[in-house]
Amino acid sequence: MIKNIVVIGAGTMGNGIAHTFAQSGFKVNLVDVSQDALDRGLKTITTNLDRIIAKGNLTEEQKAETLGNISTFTELKEAAGSADLIVEAATENQDLKLKIFGQMDELAPANCILATNTSSISITKIAAATKRADKVIGMHFMNPVPIMKLVEIIKGYSTSKETFDAIYDMSKTLGKVPVEVNDYPGFVANRILMPMINESIETLYNGVAGVEEIDTVMKLGMAHPMGPLQLADFIGLDICLAILNVMYDGFKNPKYAPNPLLVNMVMAGKLGVKSGEGFYDYSESKKAEKVSKMFLK
Repeated sequence: MIKNIVVIGAGTMGNGIAHTFAQSGFKVNLVDVSQDALDRGLKTITTNLDRIIAKGNLTEEQKAETLGNISTFTELKEAAGSADLIVEAATENQDLKLKIFGQMDELAPANCILATNTSSISITKIAAATKRADKVIGMHFMNPVPIMKLVEIIKGYSTSKETFDAIYDMSKTLGKVPVEVNDYPGFVANRILMPMINESIETLYNGVAGVEEIDTVMKLGMAHPMGPLQLADFIGLDICLAILNVMYDGFKNPKYAPNPLLVNMVMAGKLGVKSGEGFYDYSESKKAEKVSKMFLK
């Protein structure tokens, strides 16, 4: 039975995953190399719990219990000793993930399942960095994790049925809707989403319409809650670029090649909400109310 969880990475996805497990009654060890990152992660979790309380969906006692279920560590060795499941939620960088999985395999108990929150990288390749490929699986949560219901459960080439069933069933106890997905670049969510975002950037790049116009068409015409350019800013343009590169490398199909505008924006450090500017300017508000000056007519 899965009881003790380790989450690696206290950033946006990591703290959201830790929050979700802790609120569901699991004991969570949250790990990051930086104590500052851990402190920021806990602050974010606390803020998000307060939002849930304000909506009447959580009590102060439940908030205290949730925070009490989370312990923080800067060393995986100290955190992983009694882990039943480790969820890696580090940056979307293949070399980094392979290194982390080698460490996870070395430090975790023999029966521990090793999961990755990768949004595009091959589970089979990640599993090959371990000596327990049958216990390696993908758990692709959606952002913001405490709110979004979907979890893509991705089987690698050697993932066992026992591992898959355990993670699939456990995801339901988190209040999530798990969906079984096979191991191909981008899985399902990003294989469909990222070409749409890339084509939206292409449409802007070719001067067909402006930032607000493109987003308005998709919101009002296709009933999307957020336009694709705003969504790209929310995800992070660097993350979008990384996923598109994984898909392009994996399929060798030019339809997945990232648009030059996206490449240039990432090189210039215009990454979206987290950098304060992307397709929109977030210096005064994070609600995408002001188009970035570089895209003003």
